Amino acid sequence: MRRNTVVYSITRKIAQIVFSFFYRIEIERETILPAQSSAIILPKHQYWTDIPLVSLSFHEFLHFVAKKELFRAPGIRSYLSLVGGIPLDRERSIRTLTSFKYLISRLKADEKVVIFPEGTYVRGSVGSGKSRLIQMILQFQSELKAPIPFIPVGIRYGGRMGWRRHVEIRIGPPLFGDGESDALSLTHRAMEQISRLSTLPRARVLNEEGPVV
Repeated sequence: MRRNTVVYSITRKIAQIVFSFFYRIEIERETILPAQSSAIILPKHQYWTDIPLVSLSFHEFLHFVAKKELFRAPGIRSYLSLVGGIPLDRERSIRTLTSFKYLISRLKADEKVVIFPEGTYVRGSVGSGKSRLIQMILQFQSELKAPIPFIPVGIRYGGRMGWRRHVEIRIGPPLFGDGESDALSLTHRAMEQISRLSTLPRARVLNEEGPVV
């Protein structure tokens, strides 16, 4: 499960060319992250296009946590791993212990990992966040060089100008938690920031514990 920087760079370049035909992308940064530092990126999730859009919004190479179902086909599994995909089982986290250890190793290597905290597509509003994976990450925070910054990212799809659609991506200020007991409050603060950055309302929150992803 090793990302290949050449494959990642080629894929991102192709995405940049293709997306420039269909989207007018505007990126606003409320924080500047050091290049050589670990971080958890927490974006809004509405469409599959969120994934390449987030990749195009950061200069650094990123890893993406994704549901294990996407990794079933051997060819797709190999490609997703090469571009930084990390499979996680949303129902039985014990099955993805190897993936979680790999995620932590990337943070220890001062790399950045993307987690979509809603866990699925939520359109027109911001859904409840899933806190369990955040809790698991905070358990290992003491092993890292510094507290992990959790970076909320808003994605707002606007109207079309001709065939191009306007997309606003806003990268918010970092959020922190002292330990695993802060997971719920950290998740709540992250979802509030994602709502603000996306200029989308919060959906009715029933439970922010949720499954792993």
